Amino acid sequence: MSATLRVTREGVGIELRRGRFEIVADGNGVGSIERHESMETPLEPGHHTLRIRAGRYSSPEHSFDVADGEVVNFRCHGAMIWPRYVASIVKPDLAISLKQE
Repeated sequence: MSATLRVTREGVGIELRRGRFEIVADGNGVGSIERHESMETPLEPGHHTLRIRAGRYSSPEHSFDVADGEVVNFRCHGAMIWPRYVASIVKPDLAISLKQE
């Protein structure tokens, strides 16, 4: 059996960082997501890392553990306030927010 990773792209307000985001689990691209979409992919049970990318911009990397048959949920969105958007030009991992639910 396997576990499931579910990523939803939804935020409150207007995203300043737009376009398609790539979902990277354990260093490998597993799919992509547009605003107001969700994506699911199977994972082996155990320890994993997740990052969302859009060109040179990204979220910070998140580590998580998932058990057999479990669904792990994350929510992401692009920068929604201009100071964070501007700061992401210098520090690209501020451009996308990623939270485990």
